[in-house]
Amino acid sequence: MNRSTRRDFLKNTAATAGAAAAAAPALARSRSSANDRVRIGLLGLGGRMRAHVEALDQMAEDNVEIAAICDCDQQKLDTARQRYPALRDKKLAVYRDMRELFDDPSIDAVSNALGDRWHALSTIRACQAGKDVYVEKPATHNLFEGRQMVAAARKYGRIVQHGTQNRSSPNIVEGIRRLKDGIVGDVYMARAVDFKLRGNLGKVREDTVPDGLDWDQWLGPKPKRPYSQFWHKRWYWILELSSGCFANQAVHQLDIIRWGLGLDSHPTRVSAAGGQFVHEDDRTSPTHVTMSFQFGDGGPVVTCEHRSWYTNAEAGFREKYPFVQPNYPVGTIFFGTKGYMILPDYSSFYTFLGPDCEPGPSLFAEGHPMENLPHFQNWISAVRSRNHQDLNADVQEAHRSMTLSLLARTAWQVGHEITFDPQHERILGDEKANALLNEPSYRQPYVVADIA
Repeated sequence: MNRSTRRDFLKNTAATAGAAAAAAPALARSRSSANDRVRIGLLGLGGRMRAHVEALDQMAEDNVEIAAICDCDQQKLDTARQRYPALRDKKLAVYRDMRELFDDPSIDAVSNALGDRWHALSTIRACQAGKDVYVEKPATHNLFEGRQMVAAARKYGRIVQHGTQNRSSPNIVEGIRRLKDGIVGDVYMARAVDFKLRGNLGKVREDTVPDGLDWDQWLGPKPKRPYSQFWHKRWYWILELSSGCFANQAVHQLDIIRWGLGLDSHPTRVSAAGGQFVHEDDRTSPTHVTMSFQFGDGGPVVTCEHRSWYTNAEAGFREKYPFVQPNYPVGTIFFGTKGYMILPDYSSFYTFLGPDCEPGPSLFAEGHPMENLPHFQNWISAVRSRNHQDLNADVQEAHRSMTLSLLARTAWQVGHEITFDPQHERILGDEKANALLNEPSYRQPYVVADIA
């Protein structure tokens, strides 16, 4: 993005948003068939985009077309067809600036796999431009962004799906149904486990910006920093750019817990204790942390634990029930009055009943697949129906689940338990904590607007 482009950014964005609000794409204006072609633009060509491409390509016979790619890194654009084999024979429009992708009237929807810092702003811009959005998890980096994403989706009539794909996994769906039917009795507690072996991540050192990378655009709403490979490659573990261990994997498990327990309200008390142990590197996300959530005076207790070095397994995770990745004990446990249920991956559930923990009903898929396709199919179905209630992981659910991660991150940052007002979405008695939770300032011109 050159200097003149940056100077004109706010003016141009405002004009584009106004025009988009007045004239949404033809797909949304009138529908002649439930099978109308849906043309998709891919935004953010990193590792996670591989799953998007593979799922969308499998839907080609359903009149879903990958039609454009966009990234601020020219090298990623140049190598996209090699890194994502499904793109090799496709005719693609190529953009380095997402505003150009959003301005393309032939694009109906955007599959968004940018980094956390960009999820909210890019999704809101896409909604303003009349595009539907599939946005990767974690959806937001602060609580303010969650409210604005929901407001934008509703104001502009957009279909926004969050990438918590467990909501569409057939076996997980069946497990949650059985849980709600009482297979393990009354559930009084749930626990998320996120134990992943992570080595030393290194140190921050100023480096030369790689050829073709727009570093200013890559940073987006976050403060201007000198280029560093550590920031560029390890951003998942820098709290200025992401929510680290509080959301990266944990939001999947916390979302399942909310879903299974029917928690449509935010927690009222949240605590988080931990720190950086083992490695002397420059990550700012803790290597080990335990989070606790209380929902009302008589509500269930929810815990979530993250470890990133040598550890025992838990509930059979890893040894008996492997995760998608080896040596990663990850999963969700529901504790009930008749037994307990575990969900150790993205495609399985198991129950254990009575005092002897006798195996009960279960379902699993060979190979522990991540099962992205059903989630994209659900999104496209809702894009065609124009009903956000058809979504399995609507942006409102994203905001609710991300609130747990963001409150835990804030509690750890301030070093004490926080009390939260779910109705007004405010931490009580601690303005410093509220500021950390909401991050009200953005770097011009990458500003998340107040849509509500």
